[in-house]
Amino acid sequence: MHTTTNINNSKGLDIDCIREDFPILNTTVHGKPLIYFDNAATTQKPRSVIETIDNYYTNMNSNIHRGVHYLSQISTDAYEKARTKIKEFINAPSTKEIIFTRGTTESINLVAHSYGMKFFNDGDEIIISAMEHHSNIVPWQLLKTYKNINIKVIPIDDDGNLVIDNFESMFTERTKFLSLVYVSNSLGTVNPVKELISIAHKHNVPVLIDAAQAVNHIPVDVQDLDCDFLALSGHKMYGPTGIGVLYGKEKYLKAMPPYQGGGDMISKVTFEKTTFNELPYKFEAGTPNIEGVIGLGAAIDYINNIGINAIHEYESGLMEYATKALQTVPGLQIIGNAKEKAGAISFLFENIHPHDVGTFIDFEGIALRTGHHCTQPVMDRYGIPATSRVSFAVYNTKAEIDILVKSLIKIIEVFK
Repeated sequence: MHTTTNINNSKGLDIDCIREDFPILNTTVHGKPLIYFDNAATTQKPRSVIETIDNYYTNMNSNIHRGVHYLSQISTDAYEKARTKIKEFINAPSTKEIIFTRGTTESINLVAHSYGMKFFNDGDEIIISAMEHHSNIVPWQLLKTYKNINIKVIPIDDDGNLVIDNFESMFTERTKFLSLVYVSNSLGTVNPVKELISIAHKHNVPVLIDAAQAVNHIPVDVQDLDCDFLALSGHKMYGPTGIGVLYGKEKYLKAMPPYQGGGDMISKVTFEKTTFNELPYKFEAGTPNIEGVIGLGAAIDYINNIGINAIHEYESGLMEYATKALQTVPGLQIIGNAKEKAGAISFLFENIHPHDVGTFIDFEGIALRTGHHCTQPVMDRYGIPATSRVSFAVYNTKAEIDILVKSLIKIIEVFK
């Protein structure tokens, strides 16, 4: 099994060594080396994760939790070891509080449906923010069709900071929940979630944190944050697609009804009555994404081997360098200049549509994202249809940013 070596040196991370861990970075696009700046959409996978998934199907493939034979036992063991790795990575108190889902979207839908259907009544309120991903807006709107709840929205200022001066005044006796993004996928804003969680708890309001864009950039400690729920996606943190995690405090998970019914979430089934399994299995119906869970465990090993603090420090340097470099491009406007940012920078040209930017820059071998980034309310807030977005991972370099800037200047010349 491939392992990363020599990733640290006296001057910091050995990025050349790290880049060697990602086979796809050897790809050429239109005859030019791939520069991958679409990490907020999904990160590339290190060889250790790829080999872990291959090893599962080559040497371990079996269903879990139900078999007494050898393959089932070793698959179950690897699956549950991954749960422990995730628990430790986010510092959850117990593996009982780690629920495997398909991703952040399903994790939020699970809470909206299971918690919302049981504990919300008509006229109750939930608070979200104006920078939420659609996956933290639509599930609550769906709940509204059943429960007629009210959705309150924390505004954002011109720089992309949450306007929280009057945040506490948003709470009433009908406020039942706060659901908030940690790091904005379209603005890069890092929100003061610990402070906002503390205020919500003063009003006995539980809090869900969407950490999809946080866990691969900054340390996330659920006990330090004291959040009640936290959602994340494996593919945003160098792991496989189709696997995610819902962390939830045990007291809430015990009180919530199952989200889906079927195998593994049951204790006993008769035609008269079904009793449900213990946590965390109560929320894991059917055959799970076994290789995805095991692959996610390998991705966490990879991050831990580098060190999330080292990743944060390195990427902060990239963000600072890229911001200054992009500001030298004539006519380029950065959308979102929050006090604290991580992972992503969105920008616009006055007379060049973002889709044209994305198309032209692809011929330079550069992958970036254009569109509304599943945050249409953010685009509405700034009165724009879309942006171009560059987003970073630990394998990106300042040299790649320099090529990006030169390519953007070429585009300006084409559209003169």
